[in-house]
Amino acid sequence: MSEKTTTQFEEVAKHCRDIFSKKQKDYGTSWRILRLPSLTDQIYIKASRIRSIQTKEQQKVDEGVIPEFTGIINYSVMALIQLDLGVAEEPDLDEKKVLELYNKYLYAARDLMLDKNHDYDEAWRNMRISSLDDIILMKLLRIKQIENNEGKTLVSEGLDANYFDIINYSVFALIKLMLEGENE
Repeated sequence: MSEKTTTQFEEVAKHCRDIFSKKQKDYGTSWRILRLPSLTDQIYIKASRIRSIQTKEQQKVDEGVIPEFTGIINYSVMALIQLDLGVAEEPDLDEKKVLELYNKYLYAARDLMLDKNHDYDEAWRNMRISSLDDIILMKLLRIKQIENNEGKTLVSEGLDANYFDIINYSVFALIKLMLEGENE
């Protein structure tokens, strides 16, 4: 991955982590009670809203797509934490531990991005934001199917791989929107 992409990833990561941290202060880790399908559905709602904003001529809620892509990243990290720790009956993580886990999964996504970006030669830079959102929606439908199959796959990647890809496609979208000023 180019130095530019690494720097841009860090800027997006800082933005997402800041929002995540502030929400932890407001709500604690109440999300720890959510089962994976609930987190998947929350991500799906955000990706669907992005698509709706992109296709409709009028937007009635004065929030653009940046908060939605940010939410997709943060909910995907939460899903990876739930995959690792399992669902809790009540909030059970302190602020330090939850941020440690957040960073663990966000940087695992970055490392995956480094590897894939090497092989794909940063092809994402030529993609449209609408295509990035469509791929996220497709990945979510795959996740729902895997969930319906009780986590079993025959030859496909598992839940974690799809959540990691969703994080990275959302990072690409935020780089384009926040740092490069691209608009659709």
